[in-house]
Amino acid sequence: MKMTGAQILCESLVKEGVEVIFGYPGGAVLPLYDTIPHYPQLRHILVRHEQGAAHAADGYARATGKVGVCLATSGPGATNLVTGIANAYLDSSPMVAITGQVARPFIGKDAFQEIDITGITLPITKNNYLALDVASLAGIVKEAFYLARSGRPGPVLIDIPRDVFVDQAEFHYPARVDLPGYKPTFEGHPAQIKKAAKLIDEAERPLIIAGRGVVISEGYAELKQLAEKAQIPVITTLLGIGCFPESHVLSFGMLGMHGMAYANMAVNDADLIIAIGMRFDDRATAKVSAFAPHAKIIHIDIDPAEIGKNVRVDVPIVGDVKVVLKALNKLVTSAEHVDWVKCLDSWRQEHPSTEIRDSQGLLPQFVIRQIYEVTKGEAIIVTGVGQNQMWAAQHYWYNKPNSLISAGGLGTMGFELPAAMGVKVGRPDDIVWCVAGDGGFQMTIQELATIVQEKVAVKIAILNNGYLGMVRQWQELFYGKRYVATPLTCPDFVKIGEAYYLPALRVTRKEEVVPAIEQAMEHNGPFIIDFMVEPEENVYPMVPPGAAIAEILEAPKKEVTAWPRRSTP
Repeated sequence: MKMTGAQILCESLVKEGVEVIFGYPGGAVLPLYDTIPHYPQLRHILVRHEQGAAHAADGYARATGKVGVCLATSGPGATNLVTGIANAYLDSSPMVAITGQVARPFIGKDAFQEIDITGITLPITKNNYLALDVASLAGIVKEAFYLARSGRPGPVLIDIPRDVFVDQAEFHYPARVDLPGYKPTFEGHPAQIKKAAKLIDEAERPLIIAGRGVVISEGYAELKQLAEKAQIPVITTLLGIGCFPESHVLSFGMLGMHGMAYANMAVNDADLIIAIGMRFDDRATAKVSAFAPHAKIIHIDIDPAEIGKNVRVDVPIVGDVKVVLKALNKLVTSAEHVDWVKCLDSWRQEHPSTEIRDSQGLLPQFVIRQIYEVTKGEAIIVTGVGQNQMWAAQHYWYNKPNSLISAGGLGTMGFELPAAMGVKVGRPDDIVWCVAGDGGFQMTIQELATIVQEKVAVKIAILNNGYLGMVRQWQELFYGKRYVATPLTCPDFVKIGEAYYLPALRVTRKEEVVPAIEQAMEHNGPFIIDFMVEPEENVYPMVPPGAAIAEILEAPKKEVTAWPRRSTP
């Protein structure tokens, strides 16, 4: 039986197990929107801006491990997806973006709402397709989903002309994909794994740096086994947070520009770095020439392009993290590094990066810590970029796997709200908190309408300091405190919440924080809390731009309140 292109697309999405599409209609995709209601398996969520669709699909993908799907029309609809596609690309999120295109006779003629979206997205997708033949559409979808989820995950775009949606062809969904030039490596080379095991056995000051690759491969148990078997301290990248329980005795936090001082010091003093599923980006390494000066480096990653790209590597291992660690754990001998772990513990005591000073005003760190206490560490935290992101990374302790979802590589303001929506849609039984700055929140604030319409029970904490906070911090420290274009005149977020028909509170004092969080948690639906935090509070520790990772600016010495680390069984 023949089907239209729109029917073939919907049938193919169902075959791929798609349950949710985040989209926004327009002329070029109207034949598809006319078809979607005939497929009750597909839940379409109407966003209020296409960027929100891409971020929501990204958050959904990260939270579930499934391929997120977003949908937009041609021209501006397609270009509005670009930021979200780039964000997914840099953070290795599996996504399929579907865009409409003008009818085939008009392609290349600057028709109304025509844009070369495949050309635009070529550098930020694993692959993209212009589907010019309805008979090829099912095969294109099959390939797109396979590419998005396999190897190093990432976004794939399918651009479909309007007349292809209405053309007809027989529907045959391929049983398998045949891509001779695309063969991801899953098994690490045995000789390289053997070399790595030997280096680990001989090391006196080994250190694991775990990244998002551990989360993607779900190699949590294997990482824990390696750390415990060889008694190796573990630090993480920003996107690796949650891959190793932070209450564990071998956990020493996050490294990098705003990482824990003791984590950065450990990198500087280690004699062996075991880098697992991370890409040595500049925010993690700081000055590359001074990174881990005394260490040999083992690098495990499924993407061979990442190995040796930024730092020298002594033992490269290309493969899936979970698979490689299983093999490595069989060869590594049990060991103790008591003196090394004690050294890191002493640095943690001397450089208390996660302590919160006493203050009359409302500190953002205090807010994050109270969200942790009230949720008992069981929430999924979703952030954008900037100070809110760093405070959430530093002061909420992550013992649950994959419980921090953040805009890492691209550093996208506005990611947090639509991504949190996608996370909650994908994991409806989990507590989801969106932690936003007052600047980033306003970039995608319109998605409050989507959240209300779809009854997505996201809790929203706005750390409102009246500035573009991280940019202001740099202006304070490196530009003579010249605050150019960073002070913000913010709207009344409580009234904004009311306008969108959702409850909201403003908090100005410390004693109001816990009751407000508890009220938000008790409410069966979305909730906004506008925390009026100290305007010029800075994120510390901080490695200045151009400095080595151990050249750390720490918070001015003031009275602090020590908060006990919550342990896990």
